[in-house]
Amino acid sequence: MPTMTMIEAIRDAHDVMMARDDNVVVFGEDVGYFGGVFRCTRGLQQKYGRARCFDTPINESGIVGTAIGMAAYGLRPCIEIQFADYMYPAYDQLVSEAARLRHRSANDFAAPVTVRMPTGGGIFGAQTHSQSPEALFTHVCGLKTVVPSNPYDAKGLLISAIECDDPVIFLEPKRLYNGPFDGHHDRPVVPWAKHPLSEVPEGHYSVPLGVASIRRPGTALTVLAYGTMVYVAEAAAAESGIDAEIIDLRTLLPLDTDTIAASVEKTRRCVIVHEATRTSGFGAELSATVQEMCFYHLEAPIIRVTGWDTPYPHAQEWAYFPGPQRVGEAFRRVMEA
Repeated sequence: MPTMTMIEAIRDAHDVMMARDDNVVVFGEDVGYFGGVFRCTRGLQQKYGRARCFDTPINESGIVGTAIGMAAYGLRPCIEIQFADYMYPAYDQLVSEAARLRHRSANDFAAPVTVRMPTGGGIFGAQTHSQSPEALFTHVCGLKTVVPSNPYDAKGLLISAIECDDPVIFLEPKRLYNGPFDGHHDRPVVPWAKHPLSEVPEGHYSVPLGVASIRRPGTALTVLAYGTMVYVAEAAAAESGIDAEIIDLRTLLPLDTDTIAASVEKTRRCVIVHEATRTSGFGAELSATVQEMCFYHLEAPIIRVTGWDTPYPHAQEWAYFPGPQRVGEAFRRVMEA
């Protein structure tokens, strides 16, 4: 089985779906001739032509608005917002139009739009290229929100997203594009080729939306993570010697509450890890969900490890980034409680 980076897996998912369905179109800023700022769409325009993979003006609201109109007409647009930080001008289109179209039309119309966005930090992108806005989407009824953490899931989840008849926000942790990252920025980069989840089947397969994955079985505590933080949690477990069960949520909405509850009921402790700011971050929703579902099983308070409530810094990036040391400290605190 071939190994792929996340970039290659995402590109392959595009290729598979464009070959299977003529209604699938791909567009965004520089995604055509240039192949995208991270090269996730490289070669698609040459293979499928300018009518199915094309560049747009620098206008996020126009990109999303055009995609919604195309979707209502019967196409399946998969669009790229160059960085998740740039989606704010298009937020009204996503919330007021894409997410509501099925409901407001009494199911006469749908919006099968996939919105791909690189997200997160760890690349010295500073405040306008490092944000993690996932909580802004999970708050919106009608949107599904996906965050893959590896090439195998990235391809399978993107195929599921494109096939979905409702709008899907597909957030790609840019720090994982070329290899898994455990938070140790001072160590050599590990390529995906050395990781088992870089083995990606050829052709069509899908990973269902709304199903989490247990990346590391354990008995001492449950870690809820997604994206880059899955690998940080794995490093923290290895370095602390604590037998943590690490759940990769994969899809934030719909959320796999069954897997979460079963794990917390077993371990009786829970740590939540994400890059986004703490206040009103998705970890708050996860904490409330665990508290409601597992209150009588918990033996310690739920702990969140997150980014700080500040703009993402450039000079102090690694003080902001939730690394294995901070996560490991949370593990020890929840075990001592």
